[in-house]
Amino acid sequence: APIKAAALAKSNGFPFGNFLSLTNCKVFSLHQIMPMAFAVRNVICLLVMSRISTLNCGEAKCKMEQSQETIKIGIVVLSDRASSGIYEDLSGPAIEATMNDYLLSVWSSEYRLIPDDQSLIESTLIELADEHQCALIVTTGGTGPALRDITPEATENVCSKMLPGFGEQMRAVSLQFVPTAILSRQTAGIRGNSLIINLPGKPKSIRECLDAVFPAVPYCIDLIEGPYLECNPDVVKVFRPKAK
Repeated sequence: APIKAAALAKSNGFPFGNFLSLTNCKVFSLHQIMPMAFAVRNVICLLVMSRISTLNCGEAKCKMEQSQETIKIGIVVLSDRASSGIYEDLSGPAIEATMNDYLLSVWSSEYRLIPDDQSLIESTLIELADEHQCALIVTTGGTGPALRDITPEATENVCSKMLPGFGEQMRAVSLQFVPTAILSRQTAGIRGNSLIINLPGKPKSIRECLDAVFPAVPYCIDLIEGPYLECNPDVVKVFRPKAK
């Protein structure tokens, strides 16, 4: 509750009536000035501290409200054969399971299973970012050198900014397991308030790559003014720089 200046001045040993009468005087003696100065100083200090506390509480409340929102995450599985029903999609469920492990925030998925068609990939990414406002869009598949692997090209075409560090880190981690990781071309980029990340197609590789880059994902989404992602610190160590 707000603290009145009169009460503060009085609590510091200086009656408020005298405070007002002194401020109307033209000449002050030293013993009159000093109590008044200390009272004013204490009032200012307490008001400033109260304001800082209010701002901190407001920021914490804002983050809490954001973390209680349902965050949308797009999951786009790119496979000619899985989309035609030749075999079961295992990559999409692997991404969902990983997100459930990582996130404490309430989230829902926008799931798409489509063939390796560049125009379709681009329109799907645009739909998820612009219409569904997904904070994070994760693609899986289509990142190799084969003729039908065009996911990175589609991603670059719909993004305003590219984040090549994501692909570099994922390849560096994958190289610890397979030498063919250098053939992977996955990348990441930003469209509006959405972060788009390309992942490989194999479930095991999906988890390895997400473990490598996800610590930077929530802060990236903060920077592009997306929702606040709260993660399980026992599973993933998210990094957010401390406020100065």
